[in-house]
Formats: sequence, C-alpha cells, structure tokens
Amino acid sequence: MRKTKPKKRQILPDPVFGDKRVTKFVNHLMYDGKKSLSYEIFYSALDIVKEKLANEEKSALEIWKAALDNVTPQVEVKSRRVGGATFQVPTEVRPERKESISMKNLIMYARKRGGKSMSDKLAAEIVDAFNGQGGSFKRKEDMHRMAEANRAFAHFRF
Repeated sequence: MRKTKPKKRQILPDPVFGDKRVTKFVNHLMYDGKKSLSYEIFYSALDIVKEKLANEEKSALEIWKAALDNVTPQVEVKSRRVGGATFQVPTEVRPERKESISMKNLIMYARKRGGKSMSDKLAAEIVDAFNGQGGSFKRKEDMHRMAEANRAFAHFRF
C-alpha cells in the first residue's frame, strides 16, 4: 500500500462497567450514530441475561465476555488465486479482527432472530453463545470446518 496506515482511534471505556470491549460492541450495535440507544439496548440485554441465568455465579458482563470468547474464530479461509485456480487458504486471524468478527457475528445473528425487541434478541443470542449453541456459534464452527477441510492448501499462505 502506498498510503500510510491510519492511526488507531482512542476508544473510551463505557460509563457503567468501564470496559473498552463494551464500547466497541456498542459501536458495532449502533445505527445512525444513536449511541445512547445502543447503550440502552446493551444494558437491558445484560439485565435480561442476568434474569435468565440467575443460577449462574458469574455476573452478566462475565457471561457476555464468555459468550464472545465462545464465538471467536481462531482460523478463517481466504481466497487466493494460484495458476488460474482459486484456493481457499486457511489463515490465522489477527487478535483485533477476532474480536471484531465475534462482535459482528453476535449482533448479526441477534438481529436475524425472531423476537419482540432488540434487547430480547441480543440477550437470547448471548445466552445461546454462552451455552455453545445458536447462530453465531454455528458460524464459528463452520469457519473452523472450512479451514480444516482446506488444510491441504495451507502452503499457499502469504
């Protein structure tokens, strides 16, 4: 690339938990710059998660972090053209991209769910991801399965 890399923006921690990951998640969740609404959705979703998993000794934030870790992919496949043929080459995922992919998948599959409000849908997806099921967890499993199936082309890695 000719241009210099853009500087990383400073992300401020969220007002309730003081966690930067929460702010990143809310930024992914946000539509049309409505951040306060996104925070409201996220915090109410955590309240719903706390009610659903009342017998769990972890806090709602720890459950959310565990759910994110459960849907975080370790490897992905990238298309690479070699001699006229396109190969799906498995590559490891950078840490920042891992976090971004897991957050985006969790939100995307929460939006696809049937339910009353976004906070209900997000809470249901978080609970499913925490228990190792649901759409976002299945997506991670599919990514790993694709990488495993194409392991023979790993020597084309760049």
